[in-house]
Amino acid sequence: MDKKLLDILVCPVTKGSLKYDKKAQELLSKSARLAYPIRDGIPVMLEEDARELTTEEIEKLK
Repeated sequence: MDKKLLDILVCPVTKGSLKYDKKAQELLSKSARLAYPIRDGIPVMLEEDARELTTEEIEKLK
């Protein structure tokens, strides 16, 4: 994932910052409690395609 792209992307729901999970290939939004998938190197920033983060995953983002 390109660092410059990560710097400008925000959560489409909350406009908050995102964390990149390289292993899961997801962008994580703590404020929206959502994980947006990255498919073929392209972030899919659609709320309906995102999955809900678990409490444990949210705790790790602190």
